[in-house]
Amino acid sequence: MSDLLDAAALDTLFRTARTHYKWQERPVPDTKLAELYDLLKFGPTSANSSPARFVFLRTAEGKAKLKPALSEGNLEKTMTAPVIAIVAHDMKFFDELPKLFPHADARSWFAGNDALAEVTAFRNGSLQGAYLILAARAIGLDAGPMSGFDNAKVDEAFFAGTSWKSNFLVNLGYGDESGLFPRSPRLSFDEAARLE
Repeated sequence: MSDLLDAAALDTLFRTARTHYKWQERPVPDTKLAELYDLLKFGPTSANSSPARFVFLRTAEGKAKLKPALSEGNLEKTMTAPVIAIVAHDMKFFDELPKLFPHADARSWFAGNDALAEVTAFRNGSLQGAYLILAARAIGLDAGPMSGFDNAKVDEAFFAGTSWKSNFLVNLGYGDESGLFPRSPRLSFDEAARLE
């Protein structure tokens, strides 16, 4: 793994990539969403637990189910996005560990330990949501990750009777740059990090 990404790739993933709020009227094919998942699934998680679960809302009906959970400030940018990804995590992710981590009895680490299962599901599901954003950028999609919605309403509308819980949303599509404002500043290394 010694090959370095070139400057253009780093720009695509980080330096010039932006959070989008306005979208082109250009559909995202289901095959693109499968491509997105097939890339993000390779990001590392604890014991290969892979607790993230994704619901890709592409239809008017799916978006209508989500709409009552959105804060007013997020309505337009979300309802006009070609796809809205609900990034969730499965609280029973450990049932898949015999398949995902077969060289140890990893299921026993979490079964019956709700606190450990919850923190592991949330942390690693969040990581996988971040991988989704980077994978989207890598395959030519723009992303608009956000909170600003009622998790309980989303869970009731989409995950009732399951062990899934929503974490955050990511609007996906082809961004309209006319909706961007100047990039906000970031903390410097010295402000955000220390060496010991």
